[in-house]
Amino acid sequence: MRVICIDDERLSLDFLEKQLEELDDVSVQATFTNPFDGLEYILQEDIDLAFLDIQMPNLNGIELAEKILEEKPYVVIIFVTAYNEFAVEAFQLNALDYIVKPTTHDRLNMTLKRAKKEIDLYAKEKQLQKEHLLHIKLTPFLAFADENNEFKPLQWRTRKAEELFVYLLQNSNVLIEKSSLIELLWGDYDIEKSYALLYTTIYNVRKQLKQYHKHIKLTNRSDGYILELDKVEVDIFTWEKEIASLSPVSEETIEDYETVMELNDGVYLEHYDYIWLESEKHRLNSIWMRTASQMANYYKAASDWKNSIKWFNDIIERYPTTEEAHFNLMKMYEKNGDFTLMMKQYSELNKALRKELEGRPSDFIVEWYVDKLK
Repeated sequence: MRVICIDDERLSLDFLEKQLEELDDVSVQATFTNPFDGLEYILQEDIDLAFLDIQMPNLNGIELAEKILEEKPYVVIIFVTAYNEFAVEAFQLNALDYIVKPTTHDRLNMTLKRAKKEIDLYAKEKQLQKEHLLHIKLTPFLAFADENNEFKPLQWRTRKAEELFVYLLQNSNVLIEKSSLIELLWGDYDIEKSYALLYTTIYNVRKQLKQYHKHIKLTNRSDGYILELDKVEVDIFTWEKEIASLSPVSEETIEDYETVMELNDGVYLEHYDYIWLESEKHRLNSIWMRTASQMANYYKAASDWKNSIKWFNDIIERYPTTEEAHFNLMKMYEKNGDFTLMMKQYSELNKALRKELEGRPSDFIVEWYVDKLK
């Protein structure tokens, strides 16, 4: 259980932390004497259980619990108090338990057993909710998960129907004006013809999405359309949100980065050549490239050659002309005394640049390579 403790009295806080660390299946993530700092931490991190002192200045434990449960209703709250009269109010706030100071091992054990049952119940509910989600992939192509959670593309009636859906999905829960859709998709047609094509395509999109009516609703509102999602998880949206929530790459976060990067298993809509899509493709691909480079360089600095090489190769697999990745691999192979792999990597870079860009490696890479061959 991931636990946080908040108490304005440092001695009480240290005593509780010491007792908790002596128990099994408990990991004290942080302790705070300032309730506002503790609240900020809880809202940013994954916490299972919070021990809150009730009597604190500026923001008491009950007020703090209200703020926590408003944003994270499944965090288990345990009040720690020297005053029994607070117990009733604590339970009214849906606190799981309360402990009277000074805490004892037996009382903590009993409380934590109750907390674990509550946390396990939440985990099951969360898994059940996840099973009822509609999963959509946009990397590297548009696909929907079937009942066996296998991703399959839909058979769209026309390419325009698929393009229209992708655009609305990328701008989900936002009203898109009909005039904007016409300019985007049928700008070369006269007004009467373009509106007829829009209505026909909207009809085809609705028909195609009928099987997902519980999760996706395409609504006609005034002069536009809005695609509303309910319990839908889109891989690239989830990935970007999770990446943004992580702290910088470090020993503490690298495993989280590994997990989150698995959500992005291909270039965003790789083979879709919609002109309007290019800027979003570039933005998302840049986030992936920056994150992958940070991970590769973290592993390199930690002398974890295996994982560093793996991530530099992943970058090259997606973007073969990325000189930085090739050059890093060349330097790592040279440092390890593997000149055969160093030369092979230079050859791959040279071939990729000639094929994709009709160019050659940068002068500083050529100079470095020639120097190492001497």
